[in-house]
Amino acid sequence: MSKINAKGFTLIELLIVIAIIAVLAAVVIVALNPAQRFADARDARRQSDIENIAGALKTYQVDNAGAYPATVSGLVADSGYTIGTDVAACDAGCTAQVTLAACVDLTALVTDGYLGTVPMDPSSGTAAKTDFYLIRNTNGTVTVGACDPDGDAIEVIR
Repeated sequence: MSKINAKGFTLIELLIVIAIIAVLAAVVIVALNPAQRFADARDARRQSDIENIAGALKTYQVDNAGAYPATVSGLVADSGYTIGTDVAACDAGCTAQVTLAACVDLTALVTDGYLGTVPMDPSSGTAAKTDFYLIRNTNGTVTVGACDPDGDAIEVIR
């Protein structure tokens, strides 16, 4: 009678390895906190978008002898406006920063080549209401910010 010498893993050994992998995967997922990573990514996008808007406004100002686009020049100083193309009730969702229920349309920056498109909030922005705001300050600077950041306030002054 010949002896069959079978090599391999037993069912118990396989189950133990699978359990260890499952525990390690659970620990890694909890440690990485994917919801927080997504929130951080959205805030990074918001920061980049408002820096692009503020930079485009300043570049426009430099190229045009210190003048902002007509839609920005006509704003009431130190009052907040939502960026977008909507003409009524544009401050919805941005009431802490926006003081007037009106939009400021920045499509002139796109038309003149300073922006590819007017950026929108990655969570809730639309072309009509981008969920970004703009304040033309009395000292000649502009403040651009995000209405609904996931973390701390996001704002750029240039």
